[in-house]
Amino acid sequence: MSEQLPTLKDALALGLTEAEYDLVCEKQGSPPNQVELAMYSLLWSEHCAYKHSKKLLVTLPTEGPAVVMGPGENAGAVDVGDGLICAFKVESHNHPSAVEPFQGAATGVGGILRDIFAIGARPIAILDSLRFGDIEESERSRYLLEHAVAGIGHYGNSIGVPTVGGEVYFEAAYEKNCLVNAMALGLGPREQLMRSAAAGVGNVVLIYGASTGRDGIGGASVLASAELGEGDDDKRPTVQVGDPFEEKKLMECSLELLELGLIVSLQDLGAAGLTSSACEMASKGEVGIDIDVRKVPLREADMEPFEIMVSESQERMLCVIEPKDVEAVRAICDKWEVSSAAIGEVTDTRLMRIYSDDELVGEMPVEALVDDCPIYDLAPQKPEEQLYDAPPVRLDASAGFGDALVALVGSPNISSRRPLFEQYDPIVQSRTVRRPEQADAAVLILPNGSALAASIDGNGRRVAADPYRGTLGVVLECASNLACVGAQPLGTTNNLNFGNPEKPHVAWQLTEAVRAIADACTALEAPIVGGNVSLYNEGASGPIYPTPVIGMVGLLPDASRAGRLGFVEEGETIALVGPFKPSLAASELSKLRGEPLPDGLPDIDIEAVRAAQIAVRDAVREGLIDSAHDIAEGGVAVALAECALAASLGASVTIDDNGDAWQALFGEAPGGFIVCGHATAIAQFSERTDLTVIGKVTGSELRIEAGSALIEVGLDELRTSHRALEELFQ
Repeated sequence: MSEQLPTLKDALALGLTEAEYDLVCEKQGSPPNQVELAMYSLLWSEHCAYKHSKKLLVTLPTEGPAVVMGPGENAGAVDVGDGLICAFKVESHNHPSAVEPFQGAATGVGGILRDIFAIGARPIAILDSLRFGDIEESERSRYLLEHAVAGIGHYGNSIGVPTVGGEVYFEAAYEKNCLVNAMALGLGPREQLMRSAAAGVGNVVLIYGASTGRDGIGGASVLASAELGEGDDDKRPTVQVGDPFEEKKLMECSLELLELGLIVSLQDLGAAGLTSSACEMASKGEVGIDIDVRKVPLREADMEPFEIMVSESQERMLCVIEPKDVEAVRAICDKWEVSSAAIGEVTDTRLMRIYSDDELVGEMPVEALVDDCPIYDLAPQKPEEQLYDAPPVRLDASAGFGDALVALVGSPNISSRRPLFEQYDPIVQSRTVRRPEQADAAVLILPNGSALAASIDGNGRRVAADPYRGTLGVVLECASNLACVGAQPLGTTNNLNFGNPEKPHVAWQLTEAVRAIADACTALEAPIVGGNVSLYNEGASGPIYPTPVIGMVGLLPDASRAGRLGFVEEGETIALVGPFKPSLAASELSKLRGEPLPDGLPDIDIEAVRAAQIAVRDAVREGLIDSAHDIAEGGVAVALAECALAASLGASVTIDDNGDAWQALFGEAPGGFIVCGHATAIAQFSERTDLTVIGKVTGSELRIEAGSALIEVGLDELRTSHRALEELFQ
């Protein structure tokens, strides 16, 4: 190893600080060479090391009766009965998607699917959570949206995994940093559950899947560990290029190898490529690993050792197998036309040793690479002034109640997402019971007739107004969505999308949001089984809205009784259920009016909300109510409009205005549900929980009274407004 050693300047260019570089030199006993510095820089990056969030994450609840695999593995898993587990996780591909939206989003889907089958589960569903800038004003945001959605559809549709749900919001704060979060669910036998810890000194390390190229070098791990600035289009080459057809073969090959019991441990190659997968496997197993980069199948023959170790080429897996099984494993790979190569072995040295043929080109202690990355304390401080500009005025102050409802139903954050989700196949694999716009959560039937429900939620606007209470609302919203289809939460995954944590105001947002997730998940008995952190989402104009995205999976005993959101039958009774205390603070109506974000949101009674969720869940399961929809963006009036539009049935409703009709009609808060059913069933339901009968399903018009306020609007007019997003893409 006689080449010229990298300098401090090189280390700084790779994202290490001067103090971190000094620590690397101390751990190594000398300045690192090119391979070693590249590996340290990636494993010590924010994306891989979570060095600004790890201390917060350990405060989250991770244990529960259904949890069979928690944080630290490729994905979490919960028991769903009959010897089956549901694996699920959410991850981000934000910075790559801001640079190259199609491939950034597509490879984000590919990466989360590999996390699922890496633990032995077959992927059965995808959900996505997206954030973009103001698409009514910004051509760039429309471009990012169109291409990100196309990328998600391309990968999911091609590989044959349905996209069954999701959400998308548009806010000016995401103009420079769009968010692309992908969640996946998988189903598999519990006895096939696979962990990633390398084991067995002398066992073979084998790579299989696509060949390794220069695409993605320094990609996600570098892009996601610093702020994006002007001129970042030059980072386009660092975005990976995905091939869903290659991943389909890789998935089937992996699942067959696991079914045959030929694999000791398995890890997908994601951010930081071979470096992260091999080092994390060695760390978890408390072993060493030797790798010969010249045995790695390459797409480009002249690649340097460091390039091979940090490449983020897609559709690759790394496994540990016993020497006697090498031929059998390679035969299965050949069957699926998947390239494979034995590239190293497990050792007892606790070292990562990188060879190029017979030459040792890198030698690092595993503990130093993975476990000794410096972990930083945050310095949270609430900002003295509002961080975000007020939105433009989109609704005149003189607008009446009816005009406000029509405007809200057609606003970007509430209008129908049909132009987007119609690009996805929601029913491939034939498990989908409830698809987008049919219910508040996706529902997937299980072999025994029970069903899984899944929901993904976030509301950056409300979290920006109050990081703690806003995040409580996000978690409760996710659980409410499950309740509306009759599902009990089993576990939760989260993706924390925030700005630069080194800044006190962002550290405060992050700290408060994690505190809220811990409190809400504890109260709901829906522990965290895994997730992702995406920081440094900001540019010169400031941070994004703090956006904790929550994914939740639940179980319902009878798929045939899964709830729906649309009214069912004319003449049925409509009721308002739950401890709903609406407020216009940080609401969608306040946004349309151009009002700045408030300093705080009203308190939330978590236990009261949970009690309402349980009541609604049980009523759906028993068939007491025919439809259920939680009240979210736009308040009661918008919730009623959505129920009516989903069924093409009108309603006549009267609600108590409590002295403020605007707030009663359009205020937002957790814990409210609109339910519908026959009068006798609603009366029976009222004996179990507090509810207020507010009207009936009738006609082709939505009529809402609130004190002296009156809304009368035809469903055709509402439907036309609700399709406003379609006009932006014509």
